[in-house]
Amino acid sequence: MEGSVDHNETLDSLLHEERVFRPLPQMMIEAGVNPQDLRAARELADTDLSAYWEEAAEELDWFTKWEKVLDDSEPPDYRWFTGARCNIVYNALDRHIETVNKNRLALIWEGEPGDSRQFTYYELYRAVNRFANGLKSLGVSKGDRVVLYMPQLPETVISMLACARIGAVHSLVFSGFSARLLRERVREIHPKVVVTVDGFYRNGQVIRLKEEVDRALIDTPAEILESVVVVHRANVDVDMDSARDYWYEDLVRHERPHAPAEIMAADDPLFILHTSSTSGKSKGVIHSHGGYMVGVHRTFKWVFDLKPTDIFWCAADPGWITGHSYLVYGPLLAGTTTVMYEGHSLYPQADRMWNIISKYGVTIFYTSPTQVRTLMRFGHRYPEQHDLSTLRILGAVGEPFNPEAWIWLHKNIGKGQCPVLDTWWQTETGMIMISPMPVSVLKPGSVTRPLPGIDADIVDIEGKSVPEGKGGFLVIKKPWPAMFIGVLGDEHVIRDHYWGRFPGMFYAGDVARKDEDGYFWIQGRADDVLNISGHRIGTAEVESALTSHPHVAEAVVVGVADKIKGQVAKAFVTLNYDVVETDDELHSELKSHIHRELGPIVIIRSIEFLDELPKTSSGKIKRSALK
Repeated sequence: MEGSVDHNETLDSLLHEERVFRPLPQMMIEAGVNPQDLRAARELADTDLSAYWEEAAEELDWFTKWEKVLDDSEPPDYRWFTGARCNIVYNALDRHIETVNKNRLALIWEGEPGDSRQFTYYELYRAVNRFANGLKSLGVSKGDRVVLYMPQLPETVISMLACARIGAVHSLVFSGFSARLLRERVREIHPKVVVTVDGFYRNGQVIRLKEEVDRALIDTPAEILESVVVVHRANVDVDMDSARDYWYEDLVRHERPHAPAEIMAADDPLFILHTSSTSGKSKGVIHSHGGYMVGVHRTFKWVFDLKPTDIFWCAADPGWITGHSYLVYGPLLAGTTTVMYEGHSLYPQADRMWNIISKYGVTIFYTSPTQVRTLMRFGHRYPEQHDLSTLRILGAVGEPFNPEAWIWLHKNIGKGQCPVLDTWWQTETGMIMISPMPVSVLKPGSVTRPLPGIDADIVDIEGKSVPEGKGGFLVIKKPWPAMFIGVLGDEHVIRDHYWGRFPGMFYAGDVARKDEDGYFWIQGRADDVLNISGHRIGTAEVESALTSHPHVAEAVVVGVADKIKGQVAKAFVTLNYDVVETDDELHSELKSHIHRELGPIVIIRSIEFLDELPKTSSGKIKRSALK
């Protein structure tokens, strides 16, 4: 019958969030992009996508302008700014030192022990050029690959920019990964150089990273890897191979602080970054200079309503796409000050992040829902010990942001004065895709609407749009400039998987729903769906219901086979630190709470209380381990 909905094709939405937060009058007055501007931008993008992104590209410097903004003649092999010549580092550094930004702070870094370093744009420019020349002295040139096995240090930023400046492709490997995984990446990427550090500080411990490199490179032939560059950080003793290893400080000491930016085609590779994966083999996603630069620059400036006085802190590790786009490249392209912290957020106690915000006068704070939930466990005592009045915008990314954590951040960190911007995007998208703006009406738990130039929808298993309120698969229907240009070692995966599951649409792998206002609600990954008596329910909704209980800090739900229901839910929960009730009391109380919040559809078979949930190296909950 027309209009009927098959439960096998859509998700049931059980949560109904009715709280609404409107922008404060002062935010509306001071916004760089007001509602009228936003409406005009959407209309332009809807009627002429190329014109919208060409306008964004004109804000940056190009050695040669494009022949065509978007070549869509062979979808899904979309090519942006064809014929253009550019270099992302020229835009992140060179153009700023010709302006009043020359002596502005580009980077504020704090180490876990409390030491700190700061770089102006001119100082960072000179440091990048010196290392660019150092890499050249090791034989690195345009098109070569360099693996960076680095923690959150200034030299990590310098290394990324130095590679890109001379046209080399950087691939950052998260410093928490093991020697075995580094070995796999080196064998896959074939870098000419690996850049690492003697050791670094994490949760009061020294992590000896050079030792991991040595283990990873046992029996690695010289034709795969020629040199290893080691940064002094923790000043621990390390073995140095005189034929292969170089100290970073020795390499750059006598290099000139000037190196020309390599002229790159817009679609030349910039970096390879592997997606995090809780199961299966991760993919090496490739991004390019031109389109990535345009998309990240536009979204950074617009979403965060950038002001000349801003101090921006993205708390992500540079080993992940959030760190690439909104810790390093986005802030530097926009000419703002970016903050980087080396260590653990709970060291030496649970107020470290609030202390950093207060100390440096951070105005925009971008973090993850997991980080917020972790800090929530300690209550409001720690935030109240610090002056957080400089904050004006809060943001989150990485996974569904449950409403109660959103409310906690808004109330205890933003003091009710800061919009909380829940953003959706991925390693593959390169840039923020769906997000509120500071002038948007906010609903806790919703990423609101797609940004101008992004055509997103929710579809069923046949690729047809689902009715409002019903869940389905999140897709993007038109190309965007920061989209990835390939996957390392798999030339068919873009066509067959990403654009092949729903022909003509990019399949994001997430399930979501859209409400009556056109707001998007992310319900989890497509494989994180419960099927209880024919009702398909996103795990994120059940987890949000659990975390709305005042005793619960974090929760994850997985499906368990049931002979009658098909599936039922098992929950894993961490509690706030002040909880005194017994497990049996809480077990009964939380089951009743779920029944009240979601109704009798959701059957919770059992609840297991843990001190800590297992997480991937990027901070996401490791569902596969719990399953």
